[in-house]
Amino acid sequence: MEVSALDALDERQREAASVLRGPVAVLAGAGTGKTRVITHRIAHGVDTGAYSPQRVMAVTFTAKAAGELRGRLRALGVGGVAARTFHAAALKQLNFFWPTVAGDSAPSLIDNKVRMLGQAADAMRLRPSTATLRDIAAEIEWRKVSMLSIEQYAELERPISGIRPEQLIELQSAYEALKDERRQLDFEDVLLACAGMLEAESRVAAAVHEQYRHFTVDEFQDVSPLQNRLLELWLGDRRDICVVGDASQTIYSFAGAQQRYLLEFERRFSDATVVRLETNYRSKAPILTAANALMRGRPGALALAPAEAPVGDDEPPTVTAYDSETDEAAGIADAIVRRIASGAAPSDIAVLYRAHAQSAVLQQALAARGIATSVLGGTRFFDMPEVRQAVLALRGAAVAPTDAGFLPTVRDVLRGLGLTDEPPQAGGAQRDGWEARRAILRLAEEAPTGTTLRVFADELMARAKDQHEPTLQTVTLSTLHAAKGLEWPHVLLAGWAEGSLPISYATSFENIDEERRLAYVGITRAARTLAVSWARSAGRGERSASRFLAEIGTTARGTGILRDVAPSARRAARQG
Repeated sequence: MEVSALDALDERQREAASVLRGPVAVLAGAGTGKTRVITHRIAHGVDTGAYSPQRVMAVTFTAKAAGELRGRLRALGVGGVAARTFHAAALKQLNFFWPTVAGDSAPSLIDNKVRMLGQAADAMRLRPSTATLRDIAAEIEWRKVSMLSIEQYAELERPISGIRPEQLIELQSAYEALKDERRQLDFEDVLLACAGMLEAESRVAAAVHEQYRHFTVDEFQDVSPLQNRLLELWLGDRRDICVVGDASQTIYSFAGAQQRYLLEFERRFSDATVVRLETNYRSKAPILTAANALMRGRPGALALAPAEAPVGDDEPPTVTAYDSETDEAAGIADAIVRRIASGAAPSDIAVLYRAHAQSAVLQQALAARGIATSVLGGTRFFDMPEVRQAVLALRGAAVAPTDAGFLPTVRDVLRGLGLTDEPPQAGGAQRDGWEARRAILRLAEEAPTGTTLRVFADELMARAKDQHEPTLQTVTLSTLHAAKGLEWPHVLLAGWAEGSLPISYATSFENIDEERRLAYVGITRAARTLAVSWARSAGRGERSASRFLAEIGTTARGTGILRDVAPSARRAARQG
């Protein structure tokens, strides 16, 4: 019997994937299977003949998400779909059409905006710090994706510490002049130049409209004005667009994201099909209760419901208060030790926090207990020297004939590069390298029967291209921003104190709402257990519990969803 791309979907998912023409908005809550819907919808369109794969563009926000999309489509037997980020798609079009339009090759891309800003500052006899230059670079990015000229930006009076307002404007102008002089573009210029080319050159627009007929946009709540304008130009007067997003997960407003494009989609397309995905396949009911309580009443909030009925042994989320951040890190590390002792794999556990600076004390506490960690946002797996060396060695071994067999050969190669039976001490570069080599060996052990060394080496290269990284047997440490789109069975949320979450500089209503959405993202990363903690002091300052705990508690504390499991040592001493 022929298998349909719709067979593996639930009722709501099938409804979203079945509508192949016209504007479609899929409002997909955390853990509701949005990527499954996107890929199966495209596969269904190809299977039924409604789509030609080469006429489909699927736009994502990260290269990793684009790689995952391509991989899932391949597994469904669909190839040829252009699954790219906004920047990758725009750059490809720019490089293709520029020689025809301008008569020469496209400008090159600068590889370091901060370095060029520093050079522009030197010419102005300014000496801003590297941190100030990074902040200026972020402002340039925000200005461009918000489609503002330097003059319009100047009227907003957005101050940056370490540089006077008039110097900031002059430095931005000097940066643009230096870039033009060197005939280079920055990342945001790629989108601007592509949009400008489509607007000014009707033949270019016609060619793009002929090439791409059907559009899918993932994470639509995160589009900026510039990305939305480029999408409008790609679409032209056609209406075959499917957007997928969740307003409650808009956490990049500081980078220009505007959730209004998702919230107002139905107003823009009055005939749009809107499907709400609210069945969560990830998290236990108590976790979803906490998440729903936090976002209740916010614009576009979805009411998540568990796919499975609650059972008696579902662990409710816990809240733990500590005296200091050092105590909090130690408590988190001890909780992880207990979790691993009860049978959880280290890779099933993540500690999430608001800012990178919070990771050091956590790494130290976990290393002291012999627990290896991986920090998201660090060196990518396939960029690690140990991994690059291993892949090259395996490709070399695939050329030489051997009678040892596939798996023994992989073991021999990795042992020759330093893989030992016992891991080095946790917390250093040697342990990181060991974990990486061990992950490659696990991939070989999990390879299908009959896999050859050549096929395995090619598969590693394909995974590197798609950024399909293997799972390391380490506890994950990550900022809340970097954790978006990921999930773990056991999640510990650190630093839920005022000044940390919401962060101290979030003072406006809009800023606090963004912090709330960030907290929501953290909660919804957890599948089975969730532990929240905070410290009463940071350095010499006293702190109070995050207002978000109170907001959740207003609805949930009476039902046992949240409970304080560890009063501080100071309070215990007073009570004693």
